[in-house]
Amino acid sequence: MLNLPKSTEFGRRVPKQKFYEHLDVSPEVKRLFVEQLKLITWASKLSPQTMNLAPGQDVTEIEVFHLRLQGQELDSRVPELMDKQIPYHILFLLDRPDGMAQLWVTYKETAQTGDNAFRLRQSYHTDWTALADLTVPLTALNMDGLYEGIVRSIAGDALDAPQTESLKEAVEQTLEREKRQRQIEQLQTRMKKEKQLERQMEIRREIRRLEKGQ
Repeated sequence: MLNLPKSTEFGRRVPKQKFYEHLDVSPEVKRLFVEQLKLITWASKLSPQTMNLAPGQDVTEIEVFHLRLQGQELDSRVPELMDKQIPYHILFLLDRPDGMAQLWVTYKETAQTGDNAFRLRQSYHTDWTALADLTVPLTALNMDGLYEGIVRSIAGDALDAPQTESLKEAVEQTLEREKRQRQIEQLQTRMKKEKQLERQMEIRREIRRLEKGQ
């Protein structure tokens, strides 16, 4: 699966309720686990031992979770809740009944609080494709490089930044561009409603400044 070495296989089934039974989770999210997920399997463990790679400075292990779906979709709140609770970097493989599959990954940063805490920054996923056609890049010198390759591969054009930048910098730039675009759209809406010409011109100048990335 995913062209991963046999040495990485873990194959442990995880009960769905394990991710919400002891948490203050809304009934709606619990319902999503029950109605949208058929089976959760902790499929693989990517580590220096199982991958024969040097340890990373930020990434110690990458856990691969295989989520078999009941239907055609999975609400993003499901993998997000799982990701928040697991103190490792996670790769999700979503598998639909029609044989189509998708990879999800959320770029995680180590939080300043310690205790193996992470901060979720940005999520990416592939298009739906045949399960047999899904692979991940394995060429790396250490666990940090393996994780970066996986994130960049899944993100594709959504992580539109030069390869020379660090993954952290690339994610930050993407988030900043998305933030500017939201601001531009809000200003464009305001400008359409504004009746005073002088104020319209002020808003237009602000839009141009944001479009230049200033």
